[in-house]
Parts: sequence; C-alpha cells; structure tokens
Amino acid sequence: MIFRSTYNKPILLIGNGVRTAGAVDMVHEFAKKTNIPVLTTMNGVDLAQDDLHIGFIGTHGNRIANMILNQCDLIVSVGARLGIRQVGRDPKNFAPKADLVRCDIDEYELSRNIKDNEKKYHTDARDFMRILLSEDVRDFSAWKEQCLEAKKLLEKYDVQPGNFAIKKISDLLPKNPIITVDVGMNQCWAAQSFKLKGYMGRILIGGGFGAMGCGLPYAIGASISTNNGIVYCICGDGGFQMNIQELETVKRENLPIKIFILNNRVLGKISETQHFNHGDRFANTAASGGYTVPDFTKIAEAYGIKAVKLNSYEDLENYKEWFYDKEPCLFDISLPEETFLITGIFVKRKLAAIAMITSPRITLLSLAGGIIIAKNIPYSATESALTTPPGSTLPSTTPRQVPIVHAGIAIDIAPYM
Repeated sequence: MIFRSTYNKPILLIGNGVRTAGAVDMVHEFAKKTNIPVLTTMNGVDLAQDDLHIGFIGTHGNRIANMILNQCDLIVSVGARLGIRQVGRDPKNFAPKADLVRCDIDEYELSRNIKDNEKKYHTDARDFMRILLSEDVRDFSAWKEQCLEAKKLLEKYDVQPGNFAIKKISDLLPKNPIITVDVGMNQCWAAQSFKLKGYMGRILIGGGFGAMGCGLPYAIGASISTNNGIVYCICGDGGFQMNIQELETVKRENLPIKIFILNNRVLGKISETQHFNHGDRFANTAASGGYTVPDFTKIAEAYGIKAVKLNSYEDLENYKEWFYDKEPCLFDISLPEETFLITGIFVKRKLAAIAMITSPRITLLSLAGGIIIAKNIPYSATESALTTPPGSTLPSTTPRQVPIVHAGIAIDIAPYM
C-alpha cells in the first residue's frame, strides 16, 4: 500500500521516463481520479498540461512547484531521476516534510539515496502505475485547490519579460503544437511559462546536456518526422547563432518552422554567473565584454525566409497568420538586456487567513492553507535583510536556509535548489 490514510498533502512527480514507458495516459487517469497535484521535471513539462499543469521542480523551476515540495507529506516519483537539479546539492533539504516513493527502470539511479527511509520500486513506469490505479486512494481536491490558489497568486508577481514573452507565444499557438527549445535563459522561461492547449503537444527540451544551438536542429528533425509539419522553435540570441547556418536547410526543404528569438543581446545564463561570482567581469557574454549580436532578420531574409524585428512580444498579435501558414518565418523579439530568471526564495509559516506584511526590508504574501510567499527578499551571509536586486537568482554559495526575524516573528526561508 503506497498511499496510507495518514497522508494529507501528497504529490505525483513525473519525469520523461513516464513518456518512454508509454504511461502518460495512466498518469492522467490517476491524477484525474484522485485530484492529486502533479509536478514535473524540466524534461517532463509537457506531460501535465491544461488543467493538470502546476509547474516543474528544481533549479529555475516554478516557485509554486518548489514551494509545494516543501509543504507536501508524500512524493511519489515516477520516471524522474531526481538528480542534482531536482534535489539540490544537499538532499537532506529536499522536501523535508515528505516521505519519498521512487519508481525507476534504472537500478543505478535508485542506488543513490535521496532520503534514508525512501521506498524504491525498480520497475517499469506502466507496471508501477497499474499498482497505483489498483489502490483505493481518496480524493485530494482540497489540497489541490490550495496549490492552484497559490499558483494563481504567484503568477501576478513572477513578472520577468522573458516569461511574459513565452506566455504570449503560448497564447497564440494552436492546440497540441510541437515546440523545440534551445539552451539558455529561454529554456528556463519556456519550461516555467509555456501552457500547452490539449494533452498531445510536445515541448522538446535539451535537458541537462546544456547543448546550446540545439533548438533549430530539433525543429528540423521534428518537422521532417511529421511530414513537414509546423514546428515552433524558441531560441536565445546566443544559442541561435551556434547553428544559424541551418536556415539553409529550412529554406531548401521548405520546412514550416516558426522561429522565435528572445533577444536580450547577452549570453544570459553565463553572464548571470559572472555577475554573482566574478564581479561583473562579462567576458564575451555582453557588449561590454565583446559579445555581439547580428541583425537576425537580415540573415533570415538573405536565405529567403520572411522575418520581422519586434520591439515588444505584444506585437506578435499582428503576425498571427504567420503562426499557421506553411512557410518558415523568424521573429526577432527584443527583450531588456538585464532580463533575469525568476528568483527562487520562499518563506514558509502557517497562517489561517490571507494577509500581507510589509516593511522596508521584506514583503510577504501569505495564503490560507499554510503557505507564505516571499517576494524579492535579498540575501546576505551575515544579515537577515538582503541586497540582491529584484529578479536576481542567488549565488551557488548561498546557504539553503536562513532565519529571518520580522516584527518578533521567526520566519524560515524554505530550502531551494
């Protein structure tokens, strides 16, 4: 028996292994039967979409997904390897209140202990889901509604332009699209904010390989494998330059690939590391360090591909017909140069009602159900008030937990990857 009656806040965590095992429909059936909240890994973001979608966990995961991990009392992990990007460098800080049940086909992945008392099932995801579907599991609608309420509130505050650009693109896409995503900040924004319509769409992500330049080759392969079907390709300005010559293949084969370049004129992920760890020495990652970005529209047009430069993602509305025709096209979407990834700092404390507490040093947003959201709390190794600017991520040296005292109330920052 996996689900004991004592569990009140369980979650189902799914990774790409669910897809390779052909167990996606079984996961959906179980989630709808029990109303258990479903979280995913980055590689599995397209496995739980539409009304099942809450978020993905780990480094640069959705705030709400990582918050739920810190509140849940049971994690049932299926087809997710639970590597360092999911559990962090110190696994003891991973989901501190939860029991862990792991299903993985790879015995070597299961040889790593995440928790001392975890239960392991070395089996295929389909066989494991048959076990879950055979159990008499109660309904968790109330817990799921708390999670969705928190998600809805957070969406008002996670306001980076890259996320808004992704939301705009996803709003304009048809049902069940095929999307490929390059490596970089655009990958994180896409995983955080893409909302697929339907359950048959695909988001093809490079995962942990970090292979910049993969987005356009992925799109070419996906289009050819679907009889020259329409594919939507999300890239950053850096990754796109690494295989930009493949525009020739796109034109020659007349592949209807729709390319969206989120162009902040910076190698964002690397420059972020240089900002936090190397005193803003932006060597070859920003204009000040010698990095340059060409006019992508002129390059596309030189290959005979229609292209447009947009000062705002909102202007995509004027080109909706390009999304659906059978020709390749390119959108060069300008973003601010200082476009950060959403920071991942959360505060936890039980309160009975929705409230807001503010001071010059800290802003807290709380939800009924025992979740408090901390927005833009900076960090310093010696002080409880921090200096990190809004929208920044924490350096890798940041301790996983920092006590903060506000108005005489002790508040804990929940562990984050």
